Amino acid sequence: MTVVANEAAGSYHLLKVTPADGRQLPEMVPGQFAEVDVPDSKTTFLRRPISINNVDSADNTLWLLIRKTGAGTASLCATETGAKLNIVLPLGNGFSTAATRPLLIGGGVGIAPLLYLARKYNEKGVRPTLILGARSKGDLALIEEFETVGDVFYTTEDGSHGIKGFVTMSEAFTAEHDLIQCCGPMPMMKAVAERARQLGVECEVSLENMMACGLGACLCCVEQDNKGHNVCVCSEGPVFNINRLSW
Repeated sequence: MTVVANEAAGSYHLLKVTPADGRQLPEMVPGQFAEVDVPDSKTTFLRRPISINNVDSADNTLWLLIRKTGAGTASLCATETGAKLNIVLPLGNGFSTAATRPLLIGGGVGIAPLLYLARKYNEKGVRPTLILGARSKGDLALIEEFETVGDVFYTTEDGSHGIKGFVTMSEAFTAEHDLIQCCGPMPMMKAVAERARQLGVECEVSLENMMACGLGACLCCVEQDNKGHNVCVCSEGPVFNINRLSW
């Protein structure tokens, strides 16, 4: 893949890439992810799993929203336009898009897959409600993009944007929705799952377990299901209905 843009977006970087040979991007489902090789690194040997943020069919570009958290993501955030990246995609299973009153909830970099998900709903004539949470305003990204595809509510822990508090405290978190779809830190997703059960609303979560291979071979991403069995998040997820998990 060729990097055609590297844009600063809050505390993130938005990489836009296109196939280097000019071929069309493959079909991708919201919630799937890519495994990105970190080029020219002597210390980073494993690929980094990055959520598919958006697919622009008109420009044949894939968007990857990356937050600098370590050596690997720091190197990717510093990638220059014109650089080549070795990317395996699409991987995993994604969100369903059959709801008519969906509520999409994202925390931190977990907002990334929700943009493409919201756009897929738009294609069906559905305008979803979104709750986007972060520590502070600077940790929110692509605000204008999200506000074009849904009705957006914000929460920040310091109150710098939207209401002060957590996503579960938002006025938009109600039983009027027929499906809640969530991605973010594990404690946040578990809190969302508990609240969804209280409201009697179906809920899907996209897990962010460490994924070294992305193909179900290394077994470092396993999660326990409701029967006490281990499931590979990368190959059987990363999206699961909460009723399948041991939460």
